Amino acid sequence: MLDPRKLRLLRELARRGTITAVAEAVTFTPSAVSQHLGALEREAGVPLLERTGRTVTLTPAGRLLVEHADAVLEQLERASAALAAVKGGPAGALRIGAFPTAARVLLPPALAELAGAHPRLEPMVSEIDPADVSAALRAGELDVALVHEYDFVPPVTDASIETEPLFSEPMYLTDRPSIAAARADAWITGKPGTLCHTMAIRACQAAGFEPRVRHHIDDFDTVLAFAAAGQGVALVPHLAATTPPNGVTLTRLDLSRRTLAAFRRGNSAHPAIKAAVASFRTATAALPL
Repeated sequence: MLDPRKLRLLRELARRGTITAVAEAVTFTPSAVSQHLGALEREAGVPLLERTGRTVTLTPAGRLLVEHADAVLEQLERASAALAAVKGGPAGALRIGAFPTAARVLLPPALAELAGAHPRLEPMVSEIDPADVSAALRAGELDVALVHEYDFVPPVTDASIETEPLFSEPMYLTDRPSIAAARADAWITGKPGTLCHTMAIRACQAAGFEPRVRHHIDDFDTVLAFAAAGQGVALVPHLAATTPPNGVTLTRLDLSRRTLAAFRRGNSAHPAIKAAVASFRTATAALPL
């Protein structure tokens, strides 16, 4: 019988590439991860890993097992959700991930609704960039998360994660009538590796130039303060631009940012996830969009 916990480790190895990265993600030691994967090989009866020095790759059998692991783990999520529904209403810890704008604007009213409707539920919020959400959900660090996707940045596809769309908002450019008109300007973008940074770079590339990035800042309030101080131009979403500081003009662009709720595939019927997504939708309805 194949152990689902070990299947999760094999799946993480397929995605992360190294034993060390898997260990960091699941808070195991590398030695423990190696031992669990070795035990999985014995359970499977065929080699799943090829080891060359410190490098570990999956064998064809290992890759085949990973393909089945997603379906197996999805069914386990469905079973867990069904059992939770039998127990009654949502209760216990609910680990929520959110990007900063959503944490500031959307979560406070959503959490207030959750507290009133489901007092036995204990939401626990962590700020996280959407680029890191899939890994955190797979590792069990989060149960549900608010993520976003931009034009010019295809959504990160992960067979183990499903999403529900919540709302879309327009993007604005500070102090210039168009992206092309900001060709010679210094730019303020998110940190490299974030979706916000990738979106800004690709939007400029689509306008025919590589931006000269001066500042890397993730918090949009700070971005707008820097723009007001003449430190560069930036792309900001609607929810971050409702009250711009004095001296900053905003041009609405034909670009958008879409916010979604994300959770492990098979978990959509879990009472706590359903309650969280319902509270997100209620809070979304009141947003100044």
